[in-house]
Amino acid sequence: MEFLEAVFVTPFASIADNPEFLLEVIIGGLLTGVMYSLVALGFVLIYKASGVFNFAQGVMVLFAALTFVGLINLGMPVWLAFLATIAVMVALAFVIERVVLRPLVNQEPIILFMATIGITFFLNGFGQLVWGSDIKVLDIGIPKEPIIIGGILINEFDLVAAAVAGVLVAGLAVFFQKTTVGRALRAVADDHQAALSVGIPLKTIWVIVWSVAGIVGLVTGIMWGSNLGVQFSLSLIALKALPVLILGGFTSIPGAIVGGLIVGAGEKVAEVFWGPAFGGAIEDWFAYMLALVFLLFRPQGLFGERIIERV
Repeated sequence: MEFLEAVFVTPFASIADNPEFLLEVIIGGLLTGVMYSLVALGFVLIYKASGVFNFAQGVMVLFAALTFVGLINLGMPVWLAFLATIAVMVALAFVIERVVLRPLVNQEPIILFMATIGITFFLNGFGQLVWGSDIKVLDIGIPKEPIIIGGILINEFDLVAAAVAGVLVAGLAVFFQKTTVGRALRAVADDHQAALSVGIPLKTIWVIVWSVAGIVGLVTGIMWGSNLGVQFSLSLIALKALPVLILGGFTSIPGAIVGGLIVGAGEKVAEVFWGPAFGGAIEDWFAYMLALVFLLFRPQGLFGERIIERV
């Protein structure tokens, strides 16, 4: 009886007594969800354009952030380190296409997925070899002071991250829907062989999409690295992106954002108001339970395409 009261009665009583606090928790969760969405965007880009679930996206975020902060520590100005890291990620895309993807054209998706796992371990080890394994502080001047807006306490850093995510989503949406390259990317995702037959250069398309995913990974790494420090645990944030992808859909850029917002707000509210009833740490597993519910009732996600196979 006491447990049921703690789960169902106490949280709603707390919300009724302090609605401003609820709003503050929700806003904080939404802004945290934007950070999850940045990670999910990289997954969506490659899956949307090639049909490959890129398990290496998390370590690409880490590798980009390590390269960026490493170049800064070598004395490069921030803007030059940013451009140089973009060049490194584009070069990485060329290497991945030539060494890994090109020999595996028209192979089963599971083969390509396993190849991305190999890329994950290689980049993890290569990053440690080049830049070391110590935690690196990244400070590029993004403000982190809390501010009060309308009586609600908000972190300035979260607002900057939300603005960055908004710009990225808008740019990627235009890129996929309005440009010739974007349409070619979607054609390649539908059928590699058919795309080749109409003259779409598959190797060029893959280099482009992995380059764009690498740049998105760089921006994500800068945001997360500025917030938590550049450390090898950053690659594990990809695990939190999985529920985001399941909720939003693996092929939807807006879905990555919406899924991140739902996960961020949901886990914060659950932790603050229901966490004490479950002994805390509900934030660690809430997103995965929510994703499980979606898999049971809407496996394609909110914005994913329903696949109908006729026999």
